[in-house]
Amino acid sequence: MSSLINTQVKPFSATAFHNGKEVTVTEADLKGKWSAVVFYPADFTFVCPTELGDVADHYDELQKMGVEVYTVSTDTHFTHKAWHDASDTIKKIQFPMIGDPTGTMTRNFDVMIEEAGLALRGTFIINPEGLIKTAEVNDLGIGRSAADLVRKIQAAQHIAANPNQACPASWKPGEEALTPSLDLVGKI
Repeated sequence: MSSLINTQVKPFSATAFHNGKEVTVTEADLKGKWSAVVFYPADFTFVCPTELGDVADHYDELQKMGVEVYTVSTDTHFTHKAWHDASDTIKKIQFPMIGDPTGTMTRNFDVMIEEAGLALRGTFIINPEGLIKTAEVNDLGIGRSAADLVRKIQAAQHIAANPNQACPASWKPGEEALTPSLDLVGKI
């Protein structure tokens, strides 16, 4: 399996449910700003609403960082609307919920479970040039943390602004980053 890191987001066109409307989202929408693309298996399930609700709770913070969030499942945008209307947790969502019933995006990001027609729990951070900077893929029963998504985006943005640095484990803004060099070898 080859890595998607530093590859360009592949072309797609999909319909999303966003703020009560049907909207088209393409790879061009992921350019010009930071984006988080969050794949999940299916609407009306169990772990998925906890994850999407967690992202919704962090959405204002992500917006202040210049990040747009796109959630994606192989359901249709009509199913997203029905879930939004039926669930208090999903009603909190203000970001686009992309329907990918053809599996184009899910396959483009290499998270399709072919025999089930569902997506693995994949999270991708994309820079303003449309390059994938992080890729996290979890099995179906392992939920993700939006707080860690925020931290990873902060680290990616720091490295984009300071390409000669590296962010150590659990790095947060305001903490010292590393400047890799021979002088640093063996001193951490």
